[in-house]
Amino acid sequence: MTQPKATKKKGFRLFNYFGEIFNELKKVVWLTRREIAYLTGMVLIVTIIAGIVLGALDFGFSELVTRVFIGK
Repeated sequence: MTQPKATKKKGFRLFNYFGEIFNELKKVVWLTRREIAYLTGMVLIVTIIAGIVLGALDFGFSELVTRVFIGK
């Protein structure tokens, strides 16, 4: 029986791997600066609103528990 030949060396495979990554990154459709600014603003707005809502709920439940169990 003959053994299959190793056609690719380990170093060549690594170089080929990074070459394929580079080629795939060329295909990516990157956002424009305007789109990035808009989406970043939306994330900040939603984060702030969620923080306010969660803070209000936390405060409300804290007051409710304090009044029910402590009776102030």
